[in-house]
Amino acid sequence: MRRAAIRLCTLRKGLLAPVRGLTHGFQYPGKDSAFHVYEGSPIHVNHVRDKLREIVGASKNWKDHVQAMEERKLLQGLLVSSQDGLPPRRMKDSYIEVLLPLGSEPALREKYLTVQNTVRFGRILEDLDSLGVLICYMHTKMYSTDMSPLSIVTALVDKIDMCKKSLSPEQDIKFSGHVSWVGKTSMEVKMQMFQAQDTEYCPVLNATFVMVARDSENKRPAFVNPIILESPEEEELFQQGEFNKGRRVAFNSTSLLKVAPSAKERTAIHEMFLSTLDPKTISFQSRILPPNAVWMENSKLKSLEVCHPQERNIFNRIFGGFLMRKAYELAWATACNFGGSRPFIVTVDDIMFQKPVEVGSLLFLSSQVCFTQDKYIQVRVHSEVASLQNKEHMTTNVFHFTFMSEKEVPLVFPRTYGESMLYLDGQRHFNAMGAPVAWPKEYRVGP
Repeated sequence: MRRAAIRLCTLRKGLLAPVRGLTHGFQYPGKDSAFHVYEGSPIHVNHVRDKLREIVGASKNWKDHVQAMEERKLLQGLLVSSQDGLPPRRMKDSYIEVLLPLGSEPALREKYLTVQNTVRFGRILEDLDSLGVLICYMHTKMYSTDMSPLSIVTALVDKIDMCKKSLSPEQDIKFSGHVSWVGKTSMEVKMQMFQAQDTEYCPVLNATFVMVARDSENKRPAFVNPIILESPEEEELFQQGEFNKGRRVAFNSTSLLKVAPSAKERTAIHEMFLSTLDPKTISFQSRILPPNAVWMENSKLKSLEVCHPQERNIFNRIFGGFLMRKAYELAWATACNFGGSRPFIVTVDDIMFQKPVEVGSLLFLSSQVCFTQDKYIQVRVHSEVASLQNKEHMTTNVFHFTFMSEKEVPLVFPRTYGESMLYLDGQRHFNAMGAPVAWPKEYRVGP
């Protein structure tokens, strides 16, 4: 029970930190100098997806989407056969600020408002997803043409860490971010969110996304511009990206879908099993729950979504931010139902986009509490799709959310071997959350 609170997200070296006012340029926290390359006002949040449509030539009307995609095929000739054929870019070249004016534009507020007068975190996930794609298009911008031959999509949400700042629906929010690491066909994007407080913008969350570039038809990988490192801070950021890549490979190599649990994990599961045996019988079949415990199978919630054209992205697949919002809202409801009080989000991590979701699909979401400790609730959401013509289900995403309840929650106990593996996987994600600190009592993030 060593974990008494959650991680405070800090302004890491190299992350872009707004100070006073709205527009400050690209700068490093704690440094006297600033690179004033970002001029003018931040982009309005409503204009982000409009800019993305312009960059890829996407149609605003569903009836024209086939023609728009046919026109994108003509851009194939602009793609290079080697990364060496692309000019290197600086981190500051991809830096963007986006304004969500909840305070100054009350008409916008209702879209983000919960009934408890907090900000809908699911909507924030949608905005982060769109911003991450736009940042990557800034890094790969071709000045010889208005339209990009690249199809940039979200491959992974590596981590989103909440800070101890409250989210008010009556104060403006600002996002900022830039490319922090580049491979051959992939890019890591660092983003931060801030909320106005008096004359300053205070940090709300840190986010790390991994995006991949594909050709204009979104069929094959495509090369992206290499990156130039201009300072020790940028080198540290890039090395962090390398570390993140290695960490993901190592985590995947020890997946419980591939290898057996460790000896320590096997012992823990066996001890949990023994604690559920009925002492009145000498049988492995007779199981009883310890005090203040719940069977894992009784912690599930499910939902179904019909994927309409309204929720499509610029490539006429279902928008990844929409999938994250729906998964988050189901996970929040699951944690609320399990804990008996309003939970708030702590960490989102390791969301892998395994398969695109086509317009017209049936989206099945299944949410389950897989690990608990003190006030913490680890929720896993499994997403799968089926077409209207084909009843075969295919996994598209697995989401991991860490919540904190207002009071201590019951322990969750697996009954089967499969549930035991879910428990251990949830425990691993929870332990990867990092060093914690206490939240203030006034902190609330709604569904």
